[in-house]
Amino acid sequence: MTVVPVTSADMDASEVSWFAALCSDDYQFLGVPDPALKSSWAHCSTILREAEAQGFRNILCPSSYQVGQDVLSFVAAGAQVTSDINMLAAIRCGEMQPIMLARTIATLDHMMQGRLTLNVISSDFPGETAGSAYRYQRSREVVEILKQAWTRERIDYEGEIYRFTDLWTDPAKPYQQNGGPLLYFGGYSPHALELCGQHCDVYLMWPEPEAQLAQRMRDVNAVAKRYGRTLDYGLRVHMIVRDTEAEARDYADYLVSKLDDELGQLIRERAHDSASLGVSHQARARELADRYGYVEPGLWTGIGRARSGCGAALVGSVDQVMSKIERYRDMGIRAFIFSGYPHLDECRIFGQKVLPNLKTCSLPHAYGRVPVSPPATPLGEGDRT
Repeated sequence: MTVVPVTSADMDASEVSWFAALCSDDYQFLGVPDPALKSSWAHCSTILREAEAQGFRNILCPSSYQVGQDVLSFVAAGAQVTSDINMLAAIRCGEMQPIMLARTIATLDHMMQGRLTLNVISSDFPGETAGSAYRYQRSREVVEILKQAWTRERIDYEGEIYRFTDLWTDPAKPYQQNGGPLLYFGGYSPHALELCGQHCDVYLMWPEPEAQLAQRMRDVNAVAKRYGRTLDYGLRVHMIVRDTEAEARDYADYLVSKLDDELGQLIRERAHDSASLGVSHQARARELADRYGYVEPGLWTGIGRARSGCGAALVGSVDQVMSKIERYRDMGIRAFIFSGYPHLDECRIFGQKVLPNLKTCSLPHAYGRVPVSPPATPLGEGDRT
């Protein structure tokens, strides 16, 4: 099921990333707090170093207002204990004054010598209930100001929310001189797709049945085409891989064996994005799943019983998981952000059993890609490029 062509280098390689559990999201039994897995610098930096040792090319450092650690502080410290792995820092647009954010990111980029990538998040602040159009307008203006700060000598910006005139940008030049760090972005609304297609580099999705993923890719590709741009595509999904399918499915059952569904609902609802369109699609996938929680072969929705956001896992043997990843690659997905519970243990398991079978790369910046036109007719089931 090929969706859109991509034009980056290393077309037969994928960016395979892991996940740093900064937001108190690590369990032996899903929904049961474990003091040994509580979010801390000691615990999460151990995950970071293990991901680098296993050969992952990037690691997502998530952000939450309610719980966990400050992302940019963690990334700054993480830069000092790693040498090869990229770090995908989540930034919430509007949380910092944008010129100060540009300076902070540029400083981090120099500390990491170009290993910094950014996950752009558009969300309400605590106590705020803003409309989708306003939130994404704020995010668009932040991204546009960041790009001015990183590529020009002075900032001149007239927006609906931010206005700056003739501001010197000397402190804000990043290490990456091709336009700054790569921008990942996820969102489902028309406003979200417009922002991603116009300004971002990697459209990041949560797990759903393949047909739904394919349609999302077509939708955002149509927006990018209007701006003469092309995107890479990413998938954020949990992972349970074992030597046999039976072992993997048994572990999935074990993971939720102590979960109280009322507590799971409270965990989901405490997240600031619990009412977002993307979260509603994850809930819909759970509703469509069979009695064991599988919405399609190998895609288990049980994670979402106690987690907002990404709520499904690939479950199967090494061969089954490899086949599923290859199907995603055939669709045009080249960036994968995996995770598992507990994150350190599953990082090792995936790193040892699956990662050696994958050709990996770090995605290049959009400035290094040559835009191409998508196919003249929509691509559907069975189509290939």
